[in-house]
Amino acid sequence: MAEKNALVTGGAGFIGSHIADALIERGYKVAIIDNLSSGKEQNLPPDATFYKTDIRDDEVADIFQEERPQMLFHLAAQMDVRKSVEDPAYDADVNIGGTINLLEAGRKAGLQKTINAATGGAMYGEPNDLPAGEDTPIAPICPYGVSKATVEHYLALFRRLYGMAFTSLRFPNVYGPRQDPHGEAGVVAIFSQIMLQGGQPKIFGDGTSTRDYVYVDDIVEANMLALKAGDGLCLNLGWGEEVPVQRIFDGVRDAVGCEIEPEYAEERLGEVDRICLDASKAAERLGWKPQVTLDEGLNRAVEFYRRLNEGEITR
Repeated sequence: MAEKNALVTGGAGFIGSHIADALIERGYKVAIIDNLSSGKEQNLPPDATFYKTDIRDDEVADIFQEERPQMLFHLAAQMDVRKSVEDPAYDADVNIGGTINLLEAGRKAGLQKTINAATGGAMYGEPNDLPAGEDTPIAPICPYGVSKATVEHYLALFRRLYGMAFTSLRFPNVYGPRQDPHGEAGVVAIFSQIMLQGGQPKIFGDGTSTRDYVYVDDIVEANMLALKAGDGLCLNLGWGEEVPVQRIFDGVRDAVGCEIEPEYAEERLGEVDRICLDASKAAERLGWKPQVTLDEGLNRAVEFYRRLNEGEITR
């Protein structure tokens, strides 16, 4: 039986580490590329081969030749919306330049398919109609959304030119264990950690801005389904429901069991006000639907941070 090899970029990060775990459980030999700019070594699966390098580095070509992955799960990215506004050239260098470097290395090493982490939240901008479907115009209001949309064009180009398959999954707001509570994204993680430590979280804006929140296990399942389906497609993932950030605050507060009120702060430049994603095409083409309800997911996330703080778990 032929060996199944997969390469995960960003595999020391929140979502990437969960995908690496799932691949190992399915019998894949997994290699991980991560520069640890935001990922953490403790997130790495012990059975994976780890390369501490940047997706833009020349070493990437050598890694592909060494590992010979059939499948690439591409999650490494500059994903901070505010940083993309402040430094769009850096955002493009990492997200577009880094992806091209990976695809070129993969092309020369016999890569069969790329499963790409795209963003439904940033690519559609401020749609007139919600939930946004895949035919909703791509109209980003931040450079991050532009760079991630451009990546999909390169994936389609490499498929046309070289026959390299891809599925691009347009993520909603993903939350759950291992999300960094000290980063700029990840409101569930941020609220959970601050409340567990007795602090007062900030809500940027008045609490009415909406997102489509999906628990990480459901996102991992979509990636696993894309191993054998969805070739050539860009697919939204989401519940198709707008959830105000105030609802997230209240749900985390209930799960923590405290009575903290938020501090309201000024909205941040480049952040969309309202978004949710129609994932009916993913249901049709992948057989995917989210399973973990919001309250269940928030309870699981808070329990993870509680146990992490108490030293009961390390990853």
